[in-house]
Amino acid sequence: MLKGVFFDLDGTLLPMEEDHFTQVYFQELCKKAALYGYNPQELTQVVWGGVKQMYQNQGTLTNEEVFWTHFKKSYSEEKIKDKKIFDSFYVHEFKNTKSSCEENPLAKEIVQFVRNEHLLSILSTNPIFPYQGTLTRMNFIGLKEEDFDYITAYENSYYCKPNPKYFESLLKQFALKPEEVIVFGNNDVEDYLCAKQCHIKCYLVGKHLILHPEQKLNAPMISMEEIIPTIKNHLKEGLL
Repeated sequence: MLKGVFFDLDGTLLPMEEDHFTQVYFQELCKKAALYGYNPQELTQVVWGGVKQMYQNQGTLTNEEVFWTHFKKSYSEEKIKDKKIFDSFYVHEFKNTKSSCEENPLAKEIVQFVRNEHLLSILSTNPIFPYQGTLTRMNFIGLKEEDFDYITAYENSYYCKPNPKYFESLLKQFALKPEEVIVFGNNDVEDYLCAKQCHIKCYLVGKHLILHPEQKLNAPMISMEEIIPTIKNHLKEGLL
């Protein structure tokens, strides 16, 4: 019986071309950080290095702790005081990345349908951003914190997709079995393969798919309009 629905955010509920979003993100981040003496090229390298460390995280520290440990090593222990500057960025300037994203009028309807069916609604976005940064991006498509039972972010996560431990930890946290969950994402490795390794059903959604042909994964693909009918089908199967 279906009990929970996991939604990816970037490229799924929030339509975007990842490269364009990343470009705008770093423009805005470096613009603000330059006011405090940070060299844009150096900062970009440090942030990418921190992201790499989070992707390799094996669960001893939160992704947040992993990132800022890398940041301190790249600059100095004293630079940790600037964390408040970057925290402020995700509340304010980060909103400017909306220009690189598209509208999705169905997002609110889809998530509300899940809530109306009394299913767990979990935003399983790859937790490489702070919680506030995720809330900011959700707001681009009219979604609020209260629309979800849980939102993964770098503060509360110890793994990143495509590490299957990312989904395993969510299953354990909410006492869910793999067959009780559906994942909707846009990346055939980070979403589909990661879920498949945990025996969770996953559908790739929309037009901003990230595919790796060499993997030959043949993930099921649906449109945004097909999400609610897909959930309904799974609910019916659980009643048979």
